[in-house]
Amino acid sequence: MGLTAFGLTDVGRKRRHNEDAYLLDVERGLFVVADGMGGHAAGEVASRITVESIQESIVSSEEEGESSWPYTGGRVSPEGNRLTAAVERANERVMKAVQNRPELKGMGTTVVAALFDAGRATLVHVGDSRAYLFREGALRRLTDDHSWVQEQVNAGILSEDEAKAHPLKNVVTRALGGAPHVSVDLIEVPTRPSDVFLLCSDGLTGMVTDEEILEHLKGSESIDKTAHQLVELANEHGGVDNITAILVVVGGNGGQKAPAGGRDPGEDTAITIEEPAKEPPGEPSKD
Repeated sequence: MGLTAFGLTDVGRKRRHNEDAYLLDVERGLFVVADGMGGHAAGEVASRITVESIQESIVSSEEEGESSWPYTGGRVSPEGNRLTAAVERANERVMKAVQNRPELKGMGTTVVAALFDAGRATLVHVGDSRAYLFREGALRRLTDDHSWVQEQVNAGILSEDEAKAHPLKNVVTRALGGAPHVSVDLIEVPTRPSDVFLLCSDGLTGMVTDEEILEHLKGSESIDKTAHQLVELANEHGGVDNITAILVVVGGNGGQKAPAGGRDPGEDTAITIEEPAKEPPGEPSKD
């Protein structure tokens, strides 16, 4: 499966330093966006640890073989197991860093990651960083924010427009570093040639609407120019947060090969991997 990818990050117009981090590992089909929180340098530390840890875990799982992977049950593919375990290990490393360095107390990070194999994209996320799929002229949001306002929208208490302007819109209900165990959402998406996946931090989606993202993806520009245009648009609309975006295009040889486990290539599978938390993750804010 051929992949073409481009990513960039920008500090934005209001922040003094960039707490986002991202990874492009085209060779392995691994892409990660992490949006740190905690102020000063702490958020930057959490996001960097997360990106590095996920890549190390995926590399290690390749070298050690399937028999050494954590196993979460037959409903999850091997790639889902690998990626979920990688996020859990990243959470452990963020927690350990806080324990070893008290000045980092309160830091955390959101994360969205994708791992591509023949005919399928496996995605995981924690927090309000997002993944989108652009296919045949339509844009589809693949992830559901783990945030207080999204919970209110899901319950019918707030509208989407009210949520965008709500003073608590930056309060996330899940994050790495918030508790010893993390609940990871996972979705497996059969891919098609010319699919475009967007992974991004909320510094983009908080400033740019889904309709504006769609219009730019419909354009004839290359993905590097499109990514720059989206970041520039977020800055034009205020740039109140760090902005990170990765665009991944599935090549013509991606094919419709049936994924492992016998799932129909026309069906998406969404799963939440629940870990028994000893205490609730709390509601960290990224302000």
